[in-house]
Amino acid sequence: MKKNIAIIWGGYSSEKEVSERSARGIFSFIDKERYNLFKVRIDKAGWEAEYENGSYPIDRNDFSFTANGTKTVFDFAYITIHGTPGEDGVLQGYLDMLDIPYSCCGVLASALTFNKFTCNRFLKSFGFNVAESVMLRSGESFDAGSIVQQLGLPLFVKPNIGGSSFATTKVKEAPLLANAIDEAFKEASEVMIESFIAGTEVTCGCFQTGNGFQHLPLTEVVTRNEFFDYNAKYNGEVEEITPARIPDNLAAEIQGLTERIYRIIGAKGIIRADYIISDGVPFLLEVNTTPGMTETSFIPQQVRAAGLDISNVMSDIIEYEYSKVRK
Repeated sequence: MKKNIAIIWGGYSSEKEVSERSARGIFSFIDKERYNLFKVRIDKAGWEAEYENGSYPIDRNDFSFTANGTKTVFDFAYITIHGTPGEDGVLQGYLDMLDIPYSCCGVLASALTFNKFTCNRFLKSFGFNVAESVMLRSGESFDAGSIVQQLGLPLFVKPNIGGSSFATTKVKEAPLLANAIDEAFKEASEVMIESFIAGTEVTCGCFQTGNGFQHLPLTEVVTRNEFFDYNAKYNGEVEEITPARIPDNLAAEIQGLTERIYRIIGAKGIIRADYIISDGVPFLLEVNTTPGMTETSFIPQQVRAAGLDISNVMSDIIEYEYSKVRK
């Protein structure tokens, strides 16, 4: 009997549009001969499942829906919400209570990696190179001059929780810092201010299934924009080169660092870690536990470059995570 797979998209943040794109990608990747696929939208307006050209409310008591008198329950959830509540561990906790297996990291790893400042400080304690940074909470006073003195210029201001470069600013002049902080606070209640590191930006994916651990080839990110911003990520203002044009030994080192992160945080499914290589040294930027999965996203690119079939990868992840819960 085919398993019923919920592809969960949406969310409560500005990244909802990106999540919808990823849901379309995942729907196209998963083997429909093997699984029954249902897109499930979760947002502030409600939770609904798409079925036969209609939408039906989700019963949150057991994460099911009823259409035409027939109740459908889900065997597995593929989470592709970028932002809360799917990337920060909240949805994972709900699914854990219902004993429904899912595709990505659990509550602790998701919550940790969603908080950029905390994650980088945590991984720094394990010897990872990270940029110097300051974190501000809403309502806290700050001294822009002291921050510039500590971190230098240029520097980056970004929401501490969130992604897709929403409300992220590269600040080159001290008088512009306060406005950049105000803009970031419109997106989140915590703001991270980070020193600038010049170098080559790369990103590395990996995952684990019953077939073992799989490193993916690195992608090099080249953009003429000030940084890898929203337009670079989603509107084509970037060149993405897979595999990255770096020495093999350095690529292997970064793959090893990414696997180490995976094991330290207790990851599941596919993760992606972003780095800046400065003078031959990789600096970790952030860890993404629900990476974008559109046709042109980094992970599908890297899967193809590794000579793997994306449909088989999806099936392997589903079956591996399902088997751990449904023993």
